[in-house]
Amino acid sequence: MMLLAIEQGNTNTLFAIHDGAEWIAQWRAATDSRRTADEYAVWLSQLMDLKGMRFDALTGCIISSVVPQSIFNLRNLSRRYLRVEPLVIGDNVSIGPQPRILKPSEAGADRLVNAVGAHMRYPGDLIVIDSGTATTFDVVAADGAFEGGIIAPGINLSLQALHEAAAMLPRIAIQKPQTIIGKDTVSNMQSGVFWGYIALIEGLVARIKTEWARPMTVIGTGGVASLFEGATDSIDHFDSDLTIRGLLEIWRRNTHLTAE
Repeated sequence: MMLLAIEQGNTNTLFAIHDGAEWIAQWRAATDSRRTADEYAVWLSQLMDLKGMRFDALTGCIISSVVPQSIFNLRNLSRRYLRVEPLVIGDNVSIGPQPRILKPSEAGADRLVNAVGAHMRYPGDLIVIDSGTATTFDVVAADGAFEGGIIAPGINLSLQALHEAAAMLPRIAIQKPQTIIGKDTVSNMQSGVFWGYIALIEGLVARIKTEWARPMTVIGTGGVASLFEGATDSIDHFDSDLTIRGLLEIWRRNTHLTAE
């Protein structure tokens, strides 16, 4: 088996290849809903060539996207260049227990995949914090079902909003400030955003645990999750491979292959 897993968020799109035993390649591209299947193919084929791989070596494809406009082109990439019909999260693909929310069809593909990836590795009831364009807090029951959660603006979105809405506030990079109390505009903004998000995480995790009323393990993942490592005790594990692990497991479940 040579599987191409595509995980598309609002900001970045991850392309990863699994050879049946391990992930052997991963590449990221900026998400652009206007990008065609042919453009994806040119970009991806060149990167694969650098590793001595060709499209005809790929025998499967699974796609998770939160950008509906892009799914058509990603599907065509698989059909036209890999010559395989892709599995697309949301297209009657089995993911395990049905989401226990009011409108299961509204559950984001990324959140469902994360629930599978988290349940595979961590026992019991879980909170998955995914830090990307949005910061999501997903509750995953001990049987692997997605139980709902919280959506908040992502840290980059907050920085962008500060810069665009306030004429005197510059565009800054995310980093952990040396002190809580800032001594200039940049350190004031960095402290507000960084420690503000730590407070958001700690406060919401505490409230979720109180409402759930059972022990829960907290996993952090996503593009900027590593920024918070060591800054809070509210996150038990940081797991950058959560989503692609979930995609691999869903692929196996739907193609009747034995999971690891």
